[in-house]
Amino acid sequence: MRGLWFISGCICVATGAVGIILPLLPTVPFLLLAALCFAKSSDTAHNWLITHKAFGPPIQDWYQSGAIRRPAKVMATCCILAAFTVSLALGVRWWALSLQAIVLLCISIFIWSRPEV
Repeated sequence: MRGLWFISGCICVATGAVGIILPLLPTVPFLLLAALCFAKSSDTAHNWLITHKAFGPPIQDWYQSGAIRRPAKVMATCCILAAFTVSLALGVRWWALSLQAIVLLCISIFIWSRPEV
């Protein structure tokens, strides 16, 4: 079972790393999931992830206070607006736009309700 947790953690780290480059793919949720997977499988991998120069700070912020840094909040909001704008431009049906708007609004409220570091 530990091997499955480890493989899942590696996949989550890879997906999170791709999320750094692709603006619509979230990074931190995948890194948090990777930290959970590594905590269940490998102390070495878990320690590497939470002390990593690029990946570690957002994980530590979340663990310590549930905080999201302001630049991440702004980037997430821009991506949310971009995703909705693309849906509008593609002519997505009104009911799907309404559902998307509700979900994205809830996500935005959650993000902006988190404390900042």
